[in-house]
Amino acid sequence: MRIQSVSINPANGMEIASYPAMDSFELEAAVAEADAGYQVWRSLAVSTRARLLDQLGETLKAKRDLLGAMMTAEMGKPISAALGEVDKCVNLCAWYAANLERLLASEISELGTDGVATVRYLPLGVVLGVMPWNFPIWQVLRAAVPIMAAGNGFVLKHADNVQGSALALGECFAAAGFPAGSFTVVNASRDAIAGLLSDRRICGVSVTAGVAAGAALAAEAGRNLKKSLLELGGSDPFIVLADADLDRAVSAAVTARFQNCGQVCIAAKRIIVERPIADEFTQRFVAEVSKIKVGDPEDPATEMGPMARERLRAEVHDLVQASVAKGARILTGGFIPEGRGTFYPPTVLVDVTNDMPICREETFGPVAPILVARDAEHAVSLANDSDFGLSSALWTRNTSRAANLATRIEAGAVYINGFSASDPRVPIGGIKNSGYGRELSHFGLKEFCNVQLHWARSG
Repeated sequence: MRIQSVSINPANGMEIASYPAMDSFELEAAVAEADAGYQVWRSLAVSTRARLLDQLGETLKAKRDLLGAMMTAEMGKPISAALGEVDKCVNLCAWYAANLERLLASEISELGTDGVATVRYLPLGVVLGVMPWNFPIWQVLRAAVPIMAAGNGFVLKHADNVQGSALALGECFAAAGFPAGSFTVVNASRDAIAGLLSDRRICGVSVTAGVAAGAALAAEAGRNLKKSLLELGGSDPFIVLADADLDRAVSAAVTARFQNCGQVCIAAKRIIVERPIADEFTQRFVAEVSKIKVGDPEDPATEMGPMARERLRAEVHDLVQASVAKGARILTGGFIPEGRGTFYPPTVLVDVTNDMPICREETFGPVAPILVARDAEHAVSLANDSDFGLSSALWTRNTSRAANLATRIEAGAVYINGFSASDPRVPIGGIKNSGYGRELSHFGLKEFCNVQLHWARSG
């Protein structure tokens, strides 16, 4: 049997399942089915697509326990968080179902003697989705639901270690009544997946991945004049100014950095604190971090489980050690524990400078570097001194100053007195090496649309 994907339970190192790769004939059959499914799906009335999205949400709700358990087993997400992820997907489906007809309504302009111009939002075709493992259900649906709501088909290539979640999602779409093939799961080599972008039946690609993988797929899409949307992670700043509400800021920073074991694209990966409050913030922060309950992800009381893969843990530990070698100091954590599973303790670094590896790279794990800024201007300068520009947070009681500073932060989003989160009502996406394009809201709905003009003049 040809093995392409193996799921390993990161909490105990035991193999869950293995999945064969598709050969060229199987991949061709999958794409043919996706194209046929798209032709049916695109012909449905918008109201019918909205109804099926509602049914998808109900299906997810019915399979909540199964999907949650699958995510916990495959990538170590605490079961409480996994169930919350399913709930978030249910809300996503409900929001698009409720707003789809309004968002896709034609826009009509009366042009006087020149007639009437109508802009319609039509689907482009079948979109390839290359998705990551850190939110096995949410990341897929965050991309697929708005793309499909617009009438497009979706071919999913999920991360190798969460193939069980991918197949379970495919079953959910089928159970909800979507046309066969409109949502198709494929499992093939990286080269075979990239090769799909030369297929005329694939109109573009939505990628959430690392910079190198995203750039390679975007280059392939460009060679074939196909649309691409990239979300490639970040090194998001979490700025705390001297006049911030410290109780709220500390609590938010702990959640923003350590949720999902720090394996979040929009996590607070660089905590930048203004000097007058730096010592107090750090003391409070470390005290709260020490309370995080790390353990068996199947235990509802667990707040942080293992990292998803051994290689990822090794990479994070290497970044910590390389930064310590350049002068950073570990206040808590920073070691690989003994025993089974890919656990890594919540780690806090101080005496950090922005040129250290822990700041220059995307640290995809439970490590919080704290940088000290002289003042607000210096804080913004540190925030912008990055190759990434996905999201950010800014904490201050001075709302007028916050509005001014926010426009100068080089990121796709600034959360003022809050922390980065994804919500169907608002767009998410980045600039610089974090990628381009937007998911969610009406922006994500129309990313893969033909914005078609009908200009009617009187006969």
